[in-house]
Amino acid sequence: MKLLLDEMYPPVVAEQLRARGHDVVSVHDPEYRYLEGAPDEEVFAAALAEERALVTENVPDFRRLEAAALARDEALPLLVFTSNRRFPRGEPGTIGRLVEGLHALLTEATTFRGSFFLERPP
Repeated sequence: MKLLLDEMYPPVVAEQLRARGHDVVSVHDPEYRYLEGAPDEEVFAAALAEERALVTENVPDFRRLEAAALARDEALPLLVFTSNRRFPRGEPGTIGRLVEGLHALLTEATTFRGSFFLERPP
């Protein structure tokens, strides 16, 4: 599985996951900066075009895009949702927990479909 990290995540998350051997890009990476501040539809389309799961905290907007694509019987990217409640931005250990949670997701042999919330690692 390949990931595209939405703009609310610092670039270090993608860097740490790449260091672990995963194919992860961030909208903050130089070649993806055109997605910084882009409409959600463009980020959604970029994830789909590159066959990447989209990791985002923007649940309402991406659920809306997901529902619209399903209603039109169109392809859509896998959506991996997080929340500030599960991964609080103000806590010092959050980046590490997010990296661990995404690493666990990427190393599982499970095939995912649809969308889901990433669980906080123990």
